[in-house]
Amino acid sequence: MNEPMISAGSDAKLREEICTIGASLYARGYTVGSAGNISARCDDGWLITPTDACLGRLDPAEIAKVDAQGRHVSGARPSKTLELHRLIYAGNAQTRGIVHTHSTSLVALTLAGVWSDEDVLPPITPYYVMKVGHVPLVRYRRPGDPQAAAEIAARAASVRAVLLERLGPVVWERSVSHASYALEELEETARLWLMSEPKPAPLAPSAIEELCGTFGVRW
Repeated sequence: MNEPMISAGSDAKLREEICTIGASLYARGYTVGSAGNISARCDDGWLITPTDACLGRLDPAEIAKVDAQGRHVSGARPSKTLELHRLIYAGNAQTRGIVHTHSTSLVALTLAGVWSDEDVLPPITPYYVMKVGHVPLVRYRRPGDPQAAAEIAARAASVRAVLLERLGPVVWERSVSHASYALEELEETARLWLMSEPKPAPLAPSAIEELCGTFGVRW
């Protein structure tokens, strides 16, 4: 997951990436209304979507810029989940992009009952193993609750995603685009799991070991 350091002056590209990913997720129903948020790490702080912004109608100029001390320096008022994003970045130096949505199948999974608190879904497809990995459940707390942020931050180095009960996934990766790819795979796996009766068995440990050895992924 090594990625070249983002150079000074690249904020414009990051703003465009945030807007492109936001519009794509919104158009395909991964988020609705003004739910969800996206952020990116830059050399001197972070860029994050504004509070109560619609991810489908983001304006690059309105993306909030926050400095390394967490002070709002430009753009619209940052999302109320800013502290959560900052703690994830602090806990995982390789993270350069975070995406949070209220994706329907994943929220439905928390209402119906997850597979386990440490693995909300079983590893039923190879790409779930390769692109997502273990996803723990974070029990319900109100949006923006600092205790939830601290709980997620404590896991930032060991997983690449968590599922917030009744709220949806938070996914972090080496870029905003890669975070969105992992989120999409996570949502699709939840949809497959919820629609399957009887429930499919997880991949065998030997199959998971083969995936890890062949493709160099972690599980």
